Amino acid sequence: MTATTHPAAEAIRRAKDKQPTFGFWSVLDAPASNERIARLGYDYVCLDAQHGLMGYAGILQNLMAIDAGHGAAGVVRVGANDSAAIGRALDSGARGIIVPLVNNAEEARAAVAATRYPRAAGTGQRSYGPMRSGLRIGPTPAEADDAVLVLVMVETAEALANLDAICAVEDLDGIYVGPYDLSLALGGRYPLDPDILDSLEDGLKRALAAAEAAGKIAGIHTLDAATARRRAQQGFTFVTVATDLVELENAAASQLAEAKA
Repeated sequence: MTATTHPAAEAIRRAKDKQPTFGFWSVLDAPASNERIARLGYDYVCLDAQHGLMGYAGILQNLMAIDAGHGAAGVVRVGANDSAAIGRALDSGARGIIVPLVNNAEEARAAVAATRYPRAAGTGQRSYGPMRSGLRIGPTPAEADDAVLVLVMVETAEALANLDAICAVEDLDGIYVGPYDLSLALGGRYPLDPDILDSLEDGLKRALAAAEAAGKIAGIHTLDAATARRRAQQGFTFVTVATDLVELENAAASQLAEAKA
């Protein structure tokens, strides 16, 4: 099996081709759990370095565990639009990067530059030191640039206003909508406040239309299969289905309720 035919590489290629791609979100520093999840058929497992309960060592160990599952691609939602954090996640073996709180095209270009190596005619800012990634992603800088997926999050009112410009950024693979922060930005008292759901749905339609018009990936975060299916039917192609901590709590509550019944 070559680097380009590995199931994880193929999953990233399908995502770039805007084929339906479904993933699992991990906030727990639990390599054994993520290794098992990576074997279930998900296209990607995303490690949350922004709100998740893991540091750099956790990101590294969990990416190794996902790779050991020989199926899903390891993706990292970095903590911020920071070139050092993005480069370190990539060097650790992440096949995809999701960058939070991107508000405009300038910030989107900075995110893309952090995932690309310098070239004579390019604007890449990634420093060369592909510790783990060099074993499977690339190995040349140009091949690595082509293989890595980069999405920026749309989760603010400013990002909604700048959707067309963001989606026009060269080498950006697409956008990833964070509906919970976006619902707060639209005036919700809490995530998914029913009072602003119409505005939220309008925002999602605008994000989907902008991505489609620019030929970019339209991604979105959900917490359950029914919502994930509905968003995929709307046209979102990169869809997170569930989160480990939420699933663990729901399963534990369900088992306890059945036992007590």
